[in-house]
Amino acid sequence: MARPPARVSSSHDIDRFLQRSRNITEFVAKQPRLLFAVDATASRQPTWDRASQVQVEMFRATDEVAALAVQLAYYSGFRQFFASPWLTDSGQLAHLMRSVRCEGGHTQIARLLRHALEEHRKLALRALVFVGDAVEESPDTLCDLAGQCGLLKLPLFLFQEGREPAVENTFRRMAKLSGGAWARFDSSSASALAGLLGAVARYARGGRAALENSSGDSARLLLDQLKP
Repeated sequence: MARPPARVSSSHDIDRFLQRSRNITEFVAKQPRLLFAVDATASRQPTWDRASQVQVEMFRATDEVAALAVQLAYYSGFRQFFASPWLTDSGQLAHLMRSVRCEGGHTQIARLLRHALEEHRKLALRALVFVGDAVEESPDTLCDLAGQCGLLKLPLFLFQEGREPAVENTFRRMAKLSGGAWARFDSSSASALAGLLGAVARYARGGRAALENSSGDSARLLLDQLKP
């Protein structure tokens, strides 16, 4: 049986569709922008299932994220690097996070920072949040890039999984140079990490003043490190 002819969209339908697309694009562009990035290399595999669930819960439990445009980025495997579109739906972000899988490879923090700087030059980011447990690149290179972020007023909020002293030292230096902050990532405490992300989200929306008007340990931890 022959199929009925497909309905041909009128010029009015097309114009309405294009306008709706423009409206969505303009809405996302006007939102404060936060880049959320994770290390998905094999070193995180032993704790990844729990850690990834915590990261998903961070988005679901943090109402402040809904008022931001968030891009998810991660590196994994042999030179694999992914950056999502800018999203304003925490459910979409959680779905993307759940799909990430660890693969063996070296860290690509410098690549991530260069990507963040490129995005920042197009349209300013309020902050970059990074969750990782290893540094396999030159700390001097990473600190130089962090300093560039600081000059452009792009603070780095670095959440460290584990207790490797060399990683902590590098992350702390990077946070200070960028005007951001460092904190420990504890995959056993979803609420604490959600609190940290919430504090960063409040900072992204309203700057230091928003944190000063917040209560709780997470806001205090970040305030103690942020430049006045």
